[in-house]
Amino acid sequence: MSPRYLAPMLAAIGCAAVLGTAAPAAAQPPPSPPNCSSADLTGTLTGVMAATSAYLFTHPQVNDFFSSLKGQPPEERRAALQTFMDQNPQVRAELQGIRQPMVDFRNRCGG
Repeated sequence: MSPRYLAPMLAAIGCAAVLGTAAPAAAQPPPSPPNCSSADLTGTLTGVMAATSAYLFTHPQVNDFFSSLKGQPPEERRAALQTFMDQNPQVRAELQGIRQPMVDFRNRCGG
């Protein structure tokens, strides 16, 4: 290439570098912790819901209790649930165990 063409080309490259006309790097969101995607959340929720359903089907008295809460005002539901769980610590522990993967997900992924 002749020097006559090389000088303007180098000048243009230098101007582009100085003026910052090169394409900027796209801003990337901070990486999320591992196993915190929407698919992971959905899988965790699905597992918890399936295990809860199986538990209620195999524990008819617990299923009946929860079914009896339908239609009650929220404050009455909360009070009834608290009383039931206080009177049935094994049920509380078993349901907490079923829910644990969701608690773990929330602790790991935020939210």
